[in-house]
Amino acid sequence: MSMMRKTITIPDVMEEWVKAQIASGRYGNDSEYFRDLIRRDQDRRQAEQDLFALIQEGLDSGVSTSTVKDIMKRVEDRLKHNGNLSTHE
Repeated sequence: MSMMRKTITIPDVMEEWVKAQIASGRYGNDSEYFRDLIRRDQDRRQAEQDLFALIQEGLDSGVSTSTVKDIMKRVEDRLKHNGNLSTHE
């Protein structure tokens, strides 16, 4: 993977925070810290997209005619059958 050099400007208080993270031993240098922030941001945004897709899937599926009792019975049956709530077997 090729690397690109970037120059950023941050306030002193943020610089102190970055230095503290490096001093804690969690990161070896500024670049490691910022790469981790970017990876976490990418993961968070992907999780948001996945969640929105699931919400849309639920909305698109319409209103259920099942009662809460029916739903709970299906959940219990699924747990007994495969030990989890996954719809994939």
